[in-house]
Amino acid sequence: MTDKKPGLIRRIFKFIGSILTVIRYAFSLLIVVVLFSVIGGMFVGNIQPVPEEGALYLAPQGVLVDQKSYVDPLAQVLAQGSQQNTETLVRDIVEAIDTARDDSRITHLLLDTDYMAGASLSKLQEIGAALRRFKATDKPIIAVADYFTQSQYFLAAHADEIILNPLGGVMITGFGSYRSYFKDALDKLNITMNIFRVGQYKSAVEPLMGNSMSPQVRDETGVLLNDLWQSYSSEIEDLRSLDEGSVNDYANNLHLSLEQYKGDSAALSKAAGLVDTIASRSGIHQYLIANIASEDDDVISINMDSYLSNTRLANKQISNGQNQIAVVVASGSIMDGQQPEGSIGGDTLAAIFTELREDENVKAVVLRVDSGGGSAFASEIIRDSINAIQNQGIPVVVSMSSAAASGGYWIAAEADRILAMPTTITGSIGVWGVVPTIDQSLAKLGIYSDGVGTTDIAAMMELDRPLTEQTKIIIQAGVDNIYTRFITLVANGRDSTPAEVHKIAQGRVWTGNQALANGLVDQLGDLNDAILVAAEIADLDNYQVDYRRKEMTPIEALLTGLNSNVAASLQGLGLTSNIESSISDNNLGRYAKKILAPLSLINTLNDPKHIYLYCEKCPL
Repeated sequence: MTDKKPGLIRRIFKFIGSILTVIRYAFSLLIVVVLFSVIGGMFVGNIQPVPEEGALYLAPQGVLVDQKSYVDPLAQVLAQGSQQNTETLVRDIVEAIDTARDDSRITHLLLDTDYMAGASLSKLQEIGAALRRFKATDKPIIAVADYFTQSQYFLAAHADEIILNPLGGVMITGFGSYRSYFKDALDKLNITMNIFRVGQYKSAVEPLMGNSMSPQVRDETGVLLNDLWQSYSSEIEDLRSLDEGSVNDYANNLHLSLEQYKGDSAALSKAAGLVDTIASRSGIHQYLIANIASEDDDVISINMDSYLSNTRLANKQISNGQNQIAVVVASGSIMDGQQPEGSIGGDTLAAIFTELREDENVKAVVLRVDSGGGSAFASEIIRDSINAIQNQGIPVVVSMSSAAASGGYWIAAEADRILAMPTTITGSIGVWGVVPTIDQSLAKLGIYSDGVGTTDIAAMMELDRPLTEQTKIIIQAGVDNIYTRFITLVANGRDSTPAEVHKIAQGRVWTGNQALANGLVDQLGDLNDAILVAAEIADLDNYQVDYRRKEMTPIEALLTGLNSNVAASLQGLGLTSNIESSISDNNLGRYAKKILAPLSLINTLNDPKHIYLYCEKCPL
C-alpha cells in the first residue's frame, strides 16, 4: 500500500503558502495606501487657491467625454505625475466656465487647446454654449495655441482674441466617412460571413458583404455629413464674422492658398480671419502679462481642476437630500452582463436603476446617452429597468450626447422627454446579426469537422461548420422579431404607429435637427436643459443633482478618493505633466484600429443570440 502522508503534507504546506502569499499582497497594498495617504495629507495645504484676481486657465486634456473609462484605482494612484489624463469630462468644463462667469475673482478665461485630442461636434457645441454665456458678461476669452486642429479651433473660435504660434496653422478639412471593406480578403481566406439584417440603411455589416459603400448608404452618409458640416462652418463664420461659405472655401482651396503664402500656414490663417495675432511662446507670455493680472513676471491664473476643487467645496450646501434629480450616464457600447465604466453593461445599468427606484429621495432621473448601441438583449434589459422606475411615477428624461442611436435609441424611446443636440447622431432603428464560419478555411489546411447529433441544429453555432438552413432561418426570424419590437416600442414611446416609424427607420441615422423634424426627439438642448426639464416635470423648485454610477468596492472607493487628493496636491505643486505626443491622432495604431474596426466589432460585442442594435457610423 502506497504511503499517502508525504503528498498530504505537501498539499497542506502549499495551502499555507497560498494564504501567506495573499496576506503578503494585502499587507503590501495596505502600506501603499498608508504611504500615499500620508503624502496626500502632507500636500493638501498646497492645493492652488483661487486668486483674488486672475484668469481661469482652461486646458482640456485628451478626448472630451461624458464618462471616463474605468482605470484600476491602484494603478491610477501609482501613475500620478505621468501622462495618464487622456480624457476630460465635458460637464466639468461646462461647470468651470459657468461658475467662473459669475465669479468676480475670475477676470479672464485663458483657453489652451494644445492638449485636447478631439471631441464630437455635439460635445464641442455644448462647451461652446457655455463659452457664449461667459462672453455675455464682457469677460474676455483669450485662446492660445501652437497649432489648431479642426475640433480645437471650434472652441478657440469662441474667444475674443486668438493667438497662434508663427509655425502653427489652422487645419480645417471638413468631415468625411471612409471605411475599409473586406469581401475580397474574406473570400481569399475562405471565411464565410453569415449576415442577417433588417433595413437597407443598416450598414454595420456592409464591409463584410462587399468592397464598396452601397448607393443608399452613400446617399444617407452624404446628407448626414453635409448637415454636420453646415453646422460647424456656419457657427465658425458667425463667431468670426466671416462671409457665408468662407470656411468651406478655406478647406477646399487650402492647397492653392498655401502655395500663395509660400507654405506659411500661420500667415494664411490670419489673412483668412481665423486668428487675430501671430506670436511666439515668449511673445504670447508677454501679451498675457500685459492684459491679465500678473505677479513676479507671471500671469495670475488657476487651472480648471483646482478651481473646481475650491468652488465645489465652497458651494457645498447642507441639505437633507430629499429632492434629488439623479443623472445616470450610459456611455459606450451596450454589452451583456456587468461592464466597467466606458462601456454599458445591461446588468450594470439595470442595477443602478433598481437602486434609484428604491431611493425615496429620487424625484426624477436624467439619462445621459452617448452610445451607438450594441447588444439587443442588454438594450432590452436596460429599457425594462427604465420602464419600471417610470411605473413608480418617477419621470425619466433623456439627454442625447454625441450619439444615441440603434440600441442607444432603444433605451431612450419610451422616456418622458427626449432632448438632443442639433448635431447628435440618432435613429439607426434597425437590427443585424453576423456569424462567421471558418470551415472552408480549415479545409484548405486539411482540417475537417465531423460527428453526429440528435437534431439537425445540434451544432448550430459551431464556427468550424457551415450554418444549416434551419440555423439561418432561426437567426433571421430573431432579427425580424427584434425589428418589429423596435418600431413598435418607438411608436408607443413617440405616439406614432409602426408603419410611420418604419418610414424613418430601416437603420437610417439622423442628426438632432433632422430627428426633431421626424418626431424622434422632443426638443433641442444640452444636459443642463434636460435637468431643468426633469425638474419641471417633477414639479421641483429646489433640488440637488446627484450623478449616480456603478457602486465601487470599498478598496476602489478608498483608492479613488486617495487618487483625487494626491492628484490635486501634485497639481497645486505644479508636479503633473501635460499630454503631448501620447494623444496624437496620427499614429499607426489609430489607423490599424480604424481599418480593423468592422472585424474587431464582431469579437467585442457579446449578445447571447448574436443580434445587435448597433450604429457603426456614430462618433464616440
